[in-house]
Amino acid sequence: MSAEEKDETTRHGGASADKAVVAAAASSSPPPWLLRAFLLAAATVAGLVAGFWVLQKLQGLLTVLLVSLFLAFAIEPAVNWLAQRGMRRGPATGLVFLAVTALVVAFGWTLGNLLIDQATTLVRNAPDYADRAVDWVNRTFKTDMSSTDIQKYATDWSSNLEGYLTGLAGNVWGIGTAAIGAVFQGLGILLFTYYFAADGPRFRHAVCSLLPPRRQRHVLRAWDIAVAKTGGYIFSRGLLALISTLAHYAALRVLDIPSAFALALWVGVVSQLIPTVGTYLAGALPVIVALVHGPSTALWILGFIVLYQQFENYVLQPRITATTLDMHPAVTFGAVLAGAAVLGPTGALLAIPVTATVQAFSSAYIRRYDVQPGLDINPPEPKQPRKWTRKLSIRFSGSGKPPAR
Repeated sequence: MSAEEKDETTRHGGASADKAVVAAAASSSPPPWLLRAFLLAAATVAGLVAGFWVLQKLQGLLTVLLVSLFLAFAIEPAVNWLAQRGMRRGPATGLVFLAVTALVVAFGWTLGNLLIDQATTLVRNAPDYADRAVDWVNRTFKTDMSSTDIQKYATDWSSNLEGYLTGLAGNVWGIGTAAIGAVFQGLGILLFTYYFAADGPRFRHAVCSLLPPRRQRHVLRAWDIAVAKTGGYIFSRGLLALISTLAHYAALRVLDIPSAFALALWVGVVSQLIPTVGTYLAGALPVIVALVHGPSTALWILGFIVLYQQFENYVLQPRITATTLDMHPAVTFGAVLAGAAVLGPTGALLAIPVTATVQAFSSAYIRRYDVQPGLDINPPEPKQPRKWTRKLSIRFSGSGKPPAR
């Protein structure tokens, strides 16, 4: 082999080696799409964190908007009824607002008079009530208490209460700030509710203009269902509150408990604001007022409250809400628990109409099938006991005559 051929072979070998090195370096370096994937993942995580942070900061505003929308749905049937009779939506909404405000003021005035009367009576007759309570405790539990012990306990309680009130007065700036914030939040709810109800058709038109034509029909249908279910929820709760008020008023009058109408109104309204367990919570005030006049009276009213709650849960509520909400009691109770876990008292109040709306809207798009006739759905009935078993049970229980042979 000549020198030129050797040089050419060396050059080819060096080029091959360089290509091998370049190929090895390319194979060891990361693919070009990996960097884009990392950047996309980082941007997604940053977006999620920023979104959660914004939602946390806007939680108060979102709660106000949600409550306002619920209240607007509740009063929109009345506003539509007035608008269909020639009244403009703005004045119609204002008229409905005035009616609701009058009801709320009347309710607060009645309960305020009740609290003032009961507090005055309790302070004026406190020594007599203490002596009667001591006598009842001594007779019932065979104890030997005296009024001096009650006065000692009252002195200790008053000292603790005075210390608590002193500390509460020291935090007057925080209390004032919270009160001002609550007032502004309430005004914001009223303002948004008025706009949502007065400009309901315009608001729906603005929302539908952002959607394609095939989805506008579904949005309007969901909106109408939400208004109907919320209005039905308010109507059913109002009717149940009226029946509860009348029933408790009759019971309180029979038991001769003072301020019967105010107490019955308290139970009727509060029991419907807090579904299922609201009657027990609202019934604490009548029981306390009845306890002042006698323990037996308090036991009677407590028994009536428990019996009425069972009657309402199993007789009244299923029949009244069947045409408005059409929800199973177990679904209602679960919705209230879920709403309270998510948004607290606000969620518990909004859970039932929201669940009813979702249930009614989804039922229009869920396809149902006929159940095959051969399937055994109903549980088997319990077998009848044999004749000798019935004879033994009758003989040992001693009830009735043995069967004729």
